[in-house]
Amino acid sequence: MRKIPKATARRLPLYHRYLRVFKNMGKTRVSSTELSEAVKVESATIRRDFSYFGALGKRGYGYDIDALLDFFGKTLSQDRLTTVALVGVGNLGNALLNYNFKKSNNIRIGAAFDINQDIIGTVHNGVPVYDMKDLTEQLKLMDIEVVILSVPEAVAQDMIPSLEQAGIKGILNFTPVRLDVPDSIRVQDVDFTNELQTLIYFISTNS
Repeated sequence: MRKIPKATARRLPLYHRYLRVFKNMGKTRVSSTELSEAVKVESATIRRDFSYFGALGKRGYGYDIDALLDFFGKTLSQDRLTTVALVGVGNLGNALLNYNFKKSNNIRIGAAFDINQDIIGTVHNGVPVYDMKDLTEQLKLMDIEVVILSVPEAVAQDMIPSLEQAGIKGILNFTPVRLDVPDSIRVQDVDFTNELQTLIYFISTNS
C-alpha cells in the first residue's frame, strides 16, 4: 500500500462512519456522489482517497458497502478492540469517561490516571482510576500504546518522559500545549478554541 497523505488518513474514519449509516439503511452499494453528499467532501476527493488503496469500486456500479466496511475496518483496526488510557480525570476527563466509544468504534478506555486521592482506586463508568505514580508500570502491564491527555496545561509536557518510558506511541492531546515529543510518539492535537475560532471565521466571511 502506498503511503497516504495525512488529509486522506483523517477522512478515513469519517468514511467508515457513514458507510455504516448506509448499511444500517439497508443499502448494499453507494456511489462517490452519494457518499460526497453525506460526508460533505467532494466526490473527486473521495475517489482520489479511495484510489490510494487500489480498485475499491467499479465505474457505473459504485462501491460495495460490505467490502468497503471490511476493508476500512481492517485499515482502521476496527476489526479488533483497541484499549487506550486516559491521563487526567478533570471535567473533560470525566466527560470522556462517560462517552461510549464502542458504540461507533472498537475503542475503549481501559484505565484512567489522576493525582486526586478522592477518585484514585474508584471505578468510573467501568474504568478503574489509578494513581499517576503508577502510570508507567500500569500502561506497560496493560500493553497500552495510545493515551488521551487531558491534564492541566502546566504539567502536560512533564508527562512525556513517563509516557515514552511506558512505550506509548500515540497521544490524543486535549491540552493547549504543543508537546515536544520524541520521534517514536505521534501527537494528534484537539484544540476546541482553535476549532471554534476557525468555524466563527468561516461563518463571518460567508455572511
